[in-house]
Amino acid sequence: MSSASVIGRIMLQAFRFDYFIRKFIGPNVSSTGKIISARLAGEFITQTTPSYVGGEIVRIAFLTKHGVPAGNAAWVTTMEIIADVFVGTILAFIAGALAIYRGGDFIGIAVILVAVPTFVFWLLLVVFSAKRTLRLPSFSLKVLQKFIATQKAERLITTTNTAISDVCKMSRQNFNSVKAVKTFAVGLVITFIAFLLQGASFLILANAVGFRLGLFDSLMATSASTALSTLPITIGGSGLAELGIWAYTSHFTGIPSFANVANDSHLSLIVAWRIATYHVPLLIMWIALMRLTMAKISIRSLAKKNNLSDMSHKTSTDETEGTGA
Repeated sequence: MSSASVIGRIMLQAFRFDYFIRKFIGPNVSSTGKIISARLAGEFITQTTPSYVGGEIVRIAFLTKHGVPAGNAAWVTTMEIIADVFVGTILAFIAGALAIYRGGDFIGIAVILVAVPTFVFWLLLVVFSAKRTLRLPSFSLKVLQKFIATQKAERLITTTNTAISDVCKMSRQNFNSVKAVKTFAVGLVITFIAFLLQGASFLILANAVGFRLGLFDSLMATSASTALSTLPITIGGSGLAELGIWAYTSHFTGIPSFANVANDSHLSLIVAWRIATYHVPLLIMWIALMRLTMAKISIRSLAKKNNLSDMSHKTSTDETEGTGA
């Protein structure tokens, strides 16, 4: 049931991706099934990198492959990130403040300190992109030239600036539209429900082993865990997520030692929760990624086969004409 709750969260995020595409871009980009599959594939990348980044590239590639301009594709994925950041950081602020109020100064302050930079960065990005056209810093080209050829660096900078310009353009268009704001508000509601399901995943396991915990406290614990796991230290937040939820539920007041963690009676529960909510859903995401990858390989193979067939047919035709002459 705990795994099912998290799978429900992942599917809600996929539905939000489909919803944003149809509202911000149009209804004819692709089928709902393919969009959801692409979102799941991207989530595998997200869950296996530090700070949960990288899945956006898969989603942008999927959209551009289906004829969506890069800036518009980036806009949709940016809206997804902003929805996750706004809901996630606000819940983290509440969790941190509540932990401090209950005496858990260490975990409360840590969660708030981690959440503040993320929230401020994305808030400023929203504000500035709606008012002006942003560009990469001028020194970006010099940095890239140290690693790749000058022409490739210039082409990459130009492409990136074009995409950023398109994102800013869509930001100005949409944030001045009541319809677009309503669409984003619906996305925030979907995101909050997804976070509720994440909280329910811990609640189910905790109650199953006799550790009584309400839905609100479970939501706060998983929100604190998610905030800490965004630190760019380990892949998928491994270790950080477990430490966050342990410190929150244990109401630990100081910096925990290894002995504190190892001897805690809730450790086995937290490990079981991590397996059920991370490793099990990861298998489903991996299958979606493999399907997406194999589909691309099949399309390329078919295109190559058709090109070879056309060349063979053309050669045969030329030889026939030459014989007839």
